[in-house]
Order: sequence, then C-alpha cells, then structure tokens
Amino acid sequence: MQLAGQVAFVTGVARGQGRNHAIRLAREGADIIGIDLCAPVAGAPYDMAVPDDLAETERLVRAQGRDMVAVEVDVRDSAAVSKALGRGVERFGRLDIVVANAGIAGSYAVDDLTDDIWRDMIDINLTGVWNSVKASVPHLRAGGRGGSIIVISSIAGLKGLPNNAHYAAAKHGVLGIMRSLANELGPEAIRVNAVLPTNVDTRMLFNDAIYRLFLPDAENPTREDVEPALRGMHALDVPNVDPDDVSNAVLFLAGPQSRYVTGVALPIDAGALVR
Repeated sequence: MQLAGQVAFVTGVARGQGRNHAIRLAREGADIIGIDLCAPVAGAPYDMAVPDDLAETERLVRAQGRDMVAVEVDVRDSAAVSKALGRGVERFGRLDIVVANAGIAGSYAVDDLTDDIWRDMIDINLTGVWNSVKASVPHLRAGGRGGSIIVISSIAGLKGLPNNAHYAAAKHGVLGIMRSLANELGPEAIRVNAVLPTNVDTRMLFNDAIYRLFLPDAENPTREDVEPALRGMHALDVPNVDPDDVSNAVLFLAGPQSRYVTGVALPIDAGALVR
C-alpha cells in the first residue's frame, strides 16, 4: 500500500490503459478522481468508451477498497477539466498524483489527414494533456507535499511512425510539456515524467482500422493476421505489451521508489526504439 492516503487524478479512465492505471493505483491505496469523454470522436476509427464503461471503472476501483469520483469530461474543455478536478479534490481533500492518459489514435496517410482529423488529435492528445496538467498544479502546490505528474506519450514521441504525422506531433509535444515542467516545478518537489508505450493490448490498437492499415489487400484481416507485423516493430519477440506493463511504470513514477526521478521519458516498448 505504498500510496495509502494519497489521491490520484487519471484522465481517459473509462477503459483501456486509463482504467488499468486507476485500478493499479487504487490497489496501492490511492483514491481516484477520474474523467473520460465517453462519446465518439470523428478522427478515431474505432468505438470509444461509453458511460457504462466509466461506471464499471468506478466499480472496479471501489472493489479495491478505495473511493472514486468519476465525471464525464472532455479534456479539450479546460474549464470543465478544472471543475471536475476541483470537485474531486473537495471530496478527498488533497491531490498527489496526476496521470494525463486520455488520448485517441488513428492512422492516416498525409493525403487523407484532413484538417478536422488533425485538429481532434492535437486538441485531445496534446492540448488535453496540457489542460489536465495545468488544472492539477494549483492543487499539488496547495498540499505543500510536492507530487508526481505522469504524462502518457508513446514511442511516437521519439520516433516517426508512417501514416501518423498528427499522432507523432502530439506525442512529441507531450514530451516538451514534460521536460519544461520538470524544470519549472522541480523546486517545489513536483516531479514530472513521461511513459512511452509501444503497442498495448487495448481497443485503441486492436481494431479493424489497424488490421486494414497493416494488411490493406486482405479481405477481412484479423488480429492474428497482423501480429507478425507488430512483432517486427520490436527487438523482443512480442507483438504488444499488456496494460499491466504500462501501469507498472506509472506506479513506479507515482510512488516513493522514484522520489528523485524527474524529467524522464520511460519507454515500455519491447525494444521498439532500438530498431
């Protein structure tokens, strides 16, 4: 229970990596303030979380013996993010950990990447991270205990992926936020780090749009069909990592074992960045 008595703010919490991070932090003793859009986004070619998913995350957090404030919020709306976070801090009385996880994915060649798709990606995956972090800083400062901010980037934060100019731009930008704030907030004992996952076993990766991207000539490509190509991205012989692998890194950066770690971009990438 290395996070006993602490409070964590997790965005994109309704399913996937966000849900997994919330459950893991709760298991270690943290109460959770969680937000998620729970609505479709045009530039994301897969189904998004729905309100029932957010309710299920809340149930699973409480099954760990912790409490949760769960709110449907769009991270593009800075005022709404601040209001939801304030509601959670009022409930729990403090804030210690921030996991800016909310994001979308979608692969488009340059000729197909419309202005609207570009804007959705940058507004959610980059500005949404900024909105979440900015809203958190006053509450971390108010506690006078420092804190840990963890932003979720990607291997695309350090590597250009074909058909993903918008995604790579956003994830590179997230590292800029992290590095700047690590310097700015360090004197107040607020640490800021990034986690850079490769392929993760969530709906964001395993969906029909991704299968068709890797195998455009196949009639009905499946997960099994694309796994050889996914393995080829990594030095280790695996197609993907599990959400728990990413949550392990989040927990490390949130907890006392990383008390002197800040400004770090930590890959959980099966060797993708050495290829």
